Amino acid sequence: MPTEIKVPQLGESVTTATVARWLKKPGETVVADTPLVELETDKVTVEVNAPDAGVLTEIIAAEGAEVEVGAVLAVLDADAARGDAPAAMPRGGVNPPPRPSGPVSRPATPPSDIVAHAPLPAAAKLMTENQITAKEVGKGEGKDGRITKGDVQAFLDRVSSAASGKPGAPVESKAPREDDPRVERVRMTRLRRTIAARLKEAQNTAAMLTTFNEVDLTAVIALRNEYRDVFEKKHNGARLGFMSFFVKACVTALREFPAVNAEIDGEDILYKNFVHMGIAVGGPNGLVVPVIRDADQMGFAAIELAIADFGKRAREGTLKLNELAGGTFSITNGGIYGSLLSTPILNPPQSAILGMHKIQERPIAVAGKVEIRPMMYLAVSYDHRIVDGREAVSFLVRVKEGIEDPRRLLLDL
Repeated sequence: MPTEIKVPQLGESVTTATVARWLKKPGETVVADTPLVELETDKVTVEVNAPDAGVLTEIIAAEGAEVEVGAVLAVLDADAARGDAPAAMPRGGVNPPPRPSGPVSRPATPPSDIVAHAPLPAAAKLMTENQITAKEVGKGEGKDGRITKGDVQAFLDRVSSAASGKPGAPVESKAPREDDPRVERVRMTRLRRTIAARLKEAQNTAAMLTTFNEVDLTAVIALRNEYRDVFEKKHNGARLGFMSFFVKACVTALREFPAVNAEIDGEDILYKNFVHMGIAVGGPNGLVVPVIRDADQMGFAAIELAIADFGKRAREGTLKLNELAGGTFSITNGGIYGSLLSTPILNPPQSAILGMHKIQERPIAVAGKVEIRPMMYLAVSYDHRIVDGREAVSFLVRVKEGIEDPRRLLLDL
């Protein structure tokens, strides 16, 4: 019985995706839960699996196509067996040609730049019909720069507009400029475009300010050195890092200053009686902010295990969409890249974000004498529409107090 493979729900505020790569071909037999296709969204790459065993008889959405939630991607025949019937011609894709009986003459391998810009099947058909070349269209929106049908249609629209004399629509090739061979033009990924749009939205919407302080990590470092090994043995390999101390310190401060954990919704303020802590981690496609749910109810070990898991899966690209939504406050650590001081940008609709930085030994005055201490600059960027300066400064002081005397965190002070 034929089963339609559809675009699943993609998470909060995500309604479309790009077909990044088909993992199976028409005519292939698959087992249940086998990944069929990768969809690239604004946030992560999502695999769509086969609901049942069967034969993938038809691909409807070609690679590079933009698809909405609920759209049909392919057809799976659960009753078919391998070789029972030829695969149907995919709409928007091309079936593999029948295997010839004689010897096969294989073309020479094309240059890498041609492969990178090679049109997808639907795009190739439209280009042939309109007698245009890949060089004219240039680098496309598809994975690895491949040309999609939308790229070809956009090129044709520009040509048509120019021919009709409409102002503001010049014919402009998408190919990289050739005026300087040292310049390389690379199209932004969908994730990178979304990051850019959201950060600009935060700057345009929020009345964003940043306040700074510095924190002495002497006590935290001493505590880690004393208990790191026994902590790891007791808690299933969880490594005692700095981040769990900052998460606990922020949780304590957020309870005292709830506006920092709130958000604006129209003309209302939503105060959250829980903390879903966003932790910014770098992945191969850019920065993502997975969320530790109910971080205010978790201990050090649970927080460390969650952060380690997020970091691993961010590098592998296997984070799920629902893990990136719903945060109430975020922490970003530019110090791992060597940043000494920065002004972090809000992660909408959150009202504040804490920026950690590099630990650097500096001379400071302690009880009337100069000592060398491991110091870190802290920054809190906040939305001044909802958080007053007094609250932001006091919040950061509470974080500083918790880090400089971690016993306060253990005693919930």
